[in-house]
Amino acid sequence: MQQVAGSASAGPAIGLPGDELGPEPTPGQLLCLRGVGKHFGPVVALDDINLDVAAGKVTALLGDNGAGKSTLIKVIAGIHGSDAGTIYWDGKPVHINSPHDATRLGIATVYQDLALCDNLDIVANMFLGEELGRFGIISEAPMERKARETLAGLSVTSVRSIRQPVGSLSGGQRQGVAVARAVMADARLVIMDEPTAALGVTQTEVVIDLIRSLAASGVAVIVISHNLNDVYAVADTVAVLYLGRLVAQGSQTEIDRQNAVELITLGTAAAREQAGAAAPTG
Repeated sequence: MQQVAGSASAGPAIGLPGDELGPEPTPGQLLCLRGVGKHFGPVVALDDINLDVAAGKVTALLGDNGAGKSTLIKVIAGIHGSDAGTIYWDGKPVHINSPHDATRLGIATVYQDLALCDNLDIVANMFLGEELGRFGIISEAPMERKARETLAGLSVTSVRSIRQPVGSLSGGQRQGVAVARAVMADARLVIMDEPTAALGVTQTEVVIDLIRSLAASGVAVIVISHNLNDVYAVADTVAVLYLGRLVAQGSQTEIDRQNAVELITLGTAAAREQAGAAAPTG
């Protein structure tokens, strides 16, 4: 298990020419964050974050409310700029100063509200703003074919028709449409924010299978979730945030559920043992 510690420090904006880049990215990782920090006035939201995300693997990002999960994914997605540190993509430092920059790199974020239009059908949602056609005339047939192929590739096969309104879909099916839209945009990293929140057991399993299919296709996946059962059903790597710091990152065998709970609530898996050793005796 990689334990991470550090304090906030002044640092360069992401990837500016001539900047001191800090620790090298880990070879073979699609996305590497090194020393990334974010402040909102006097509030330190992220402090010296070092995170590795591999292609074809699922990285679960855990932490209590206020731990910094949302801020971190917004930095990766280009919604917030970083105040310090470096972001590496395919081993090279990059600018991610806007959502457009993230999309251009191949980073897609599926937020909890999914950003789908309930009154439009599946095809229209998947191609919204990117419709195929010429001279202002939409080509429906190739759009339907591409939508059907993409959904099938993700094993989303339970929809009655790709022309049914998204508002008629179940929670799991809606997640499938949102993820398929990201895949169709050639995303190499998909960030999923609480993908199983408020879903029943059956629909949760649909989403878990969807995440597995996504990783199996070679896409890197970051999952933000409070549900440890879902996390340990799908994650290859577990990363834990505590009060804006990444306190640990490792495999499921390195960070088991008990360790994860202690890291989420106390910031260290050894906190109980340390407290016991420090207690007076006699």
